[in-house]
Amino acid sequence: MSDPSWKTIKEFVHNRAAGQCEYCQTCKINIGQAMHVEHIYPAGGDHADNLCLACPNCNLSKAAAVTAVDPDTSEEAPLFNPRTQQWNEHFEWDDNYAVIRGITPVGRATVSRLKMNRPRIVLARKRWTQAGLHPVIKVSD
Repeated sequence: MSDPSWKTIKEFVHNRAAGQCEYCQTCKINIGQAMHVEHIYPAGGDHADNLCLACPNCNLSKAAAVTAVDPDTSEEAPLFNPRTQQWNEHFEWDDNYAVIRGITPVGRATVSRLKMNRPRIVLARKRWTQAGLHPVIKVSD
């Protein structure tokens, strides 16, 4: 495909992510809102390596940022890049899958910048977990 349409690109991004936010792992079937196709690097273009699926909270909180302050060290760190990094190398679940904990400077800066543990989101994750709807484990190809 030499020049895919935006519709084709969006479908590819949604399918690649299995309908799950690539930052906070929220599944689109749980939030009842449209997921966003997010530009990892705002000026990086619309190619697949620069796009990821993000829930509205993560996308709007990230905005155009590519770095943030690690709250543990007060130093600037790059934000998590779902195209080049593995989620479980930078984050882990705490409190029975309700709270996301950053375990590296990248993870901590991303959790902080994207406001991944807002009280309303933590409460929703607790309820989704109780209902057996969270976490959604993606099946690898």
